[in-house]
Amino acid sequence: MSGNVTSLFRGTAAHSPSMAALTRESGEAAGAGPVDFCIPCNPYFPTPAMFDELAGRLRDIITYYPSSADTITAELCGLLQLPPQCVAMGNGSTELITWIDHLLVRESLAVPVPTFGRWTDQPMETGKRVDMFPLQESGGFALDLARYAEFIRARGTRAAVVCNPNNPDGGYLHKQALVRFMDAMAERDLVVVDESFLEFADAEAEPSVVQEAMMRPNVVVLRSLGKNFGLHGVRFGYLVANPALAGRVRAMLPKWNLNSLAEHVVFMLRDHGPEYARSLHQVRRDRLEMAGQLSALPGLTVYPSQGNFLFVRLPLGAEGTVVRDRMLTEHRVLVRECGNKIGSSSRFLRLVVRPQADVRRLVSGLEQVLYGSRRGAAVPEPATGAGYSSGTAAVDRLMSETNGAGLRGIAAAPAVGTGMPLPAAVPAAPAAAAIGSMPEPTAPRQAPRPAPVPQPAPYPGPVPAPHPAPAPYPAPAGPLPTGPTPPGVPAHGGLTAAQVRGTNGLESVPATGWPGPQSLPNPAGMGRTG
Repeated sequence: MSGNVTSLFRGTAAHSPSMAALTRESGEAAGAGPVDFCIPCNPYFPTPAMFDELAGRLRDIITYYPSSADTITAELCGLLQLPPQCVAMGNGSTELITWIDHLLVRESLAVPVPTFGRWTDQPMETGKRVDMFPLQESGGFALDLARYAEFIRARGTRAAVVCNPNNPDGGYLHKQALVRFMDAMAERDLVVVDESFLEFADAEAEPSVVQEAMMRPNVVVLRSLGKNFGLHGVRFGYLVANPALAGRVRAMLPKWNLNSLAEHVVFMLRDHGPEYARSLHQVRRDRLEMAGQLSALPGLTVYPSQGNFLFVRLPLGAEGTVVRDRMLTEHRVLVRECGNKIGSSSRFLRLVVRPQADVRRLVSGLEQVLYGSRRGAAVPEPATGAGYSSGTAAVDRLMSETNGAGLRGIAAAPAVGTGMPLPAAVPAAPAAAAIGSMPEPTAPRQAPRPAPVPQPAPYPGPVPAPHPAPAPYPAPAGPLPTGPTPPGVPAHGGLTAAQVRGTNGLESVPATGWPGPQSLPNPAGMGRTG
């Protein structure tokens, strides 16, 4: 039985298996599944009383048609104080990503990796060129917007994506820096800012760029409702843009693309603002406490996060798929191993923030799996050492050769699956200040050698509010390409999707009312933090 369950993970391309599939394979009754540190839900919302209300009306909710999408969108916009002509609601963010790709992305899209898999996979499925900008492990996976802008100009990419906070690492970009990046990209076809997890951030009072997006001709902001409300199964989200862009997407959506559960939840929200605000406040507190407990485990690195999840690097020698399978079968704890995310490897887990009772179970399980009896421990004795076999070995090799050396180290590396060498990269500019950054080595990273497991530094907590002024966006050195680069051909150190995939490219809480702070955006995008 456990073999069937763990095989579901090996059969998924870039995502986790659904909880329904795991339940069917395990043979467990509904509600008797593992403690879920995999699916990034809000564990405190809806409240039990709200679930009771939904249960009491379930027959009517699922029997009758929902109202039109326009009616549901109008209610949501009244709550958010946003103009309906600037909003399009979708059956989950994935539906909106699909339509953004079909309608607004012409031939190429730039994406920092690792990130949410649909931003790389969706455009590849429709034949677009995906220019991937590797986030450096040596810099804590922080996105340097100045270097990203330079990369986009050098590649001639027509559209760009930024996820804030980023999934899976939780990295955060301050609003001022994002607005400057949007302006630097004014000549591009499209800039998408994915704010699906922004409700959980507390780094600054008003972090959303929703208002700025509505005033610009080429910016779309994507926001989630399912993730914020802990209701992934309801499938609802929305985008905000100027009326022309939002109208193009809205015109293509079916009239009844939102289901009755989504409608009922949206109409419940007006009466449950304080509960929602309290849930976000509790998640942020849990995030700090959970990070502190995890960082005490020897050799485990915890990256600062502004999402409702933490990105952790396992100790040297630990194989993520083994840790995942043993946590599930031996401790009934479900974790997200990130070996199938482009730009990541099996040394990394993404762990969802949960209440302290669950975190204690997680930490106890990790202690036993990683360091338990040495014979069965996932981390070998320091004297023996061990490598790890990621499910994305080609990606691991590429990333290990570039991490710590910017894009310079890949000049001598063969393109995966193409047989062609990559050209020399654009010289790396000094990295912007980033949490957890380390000195950049002058040579590509070598294979790990057996060494004692290091003790991690104390978890630094959330991104501090003071933020240095972003670096300028200099024009790239040397002549720029006169047109887009053909699919499968790297330029200026860029990694094409084909090279990475190994294919040929064809195949505080307010007292009353709906919360403004760090919840749904008010006219300024987000309210003030309490």
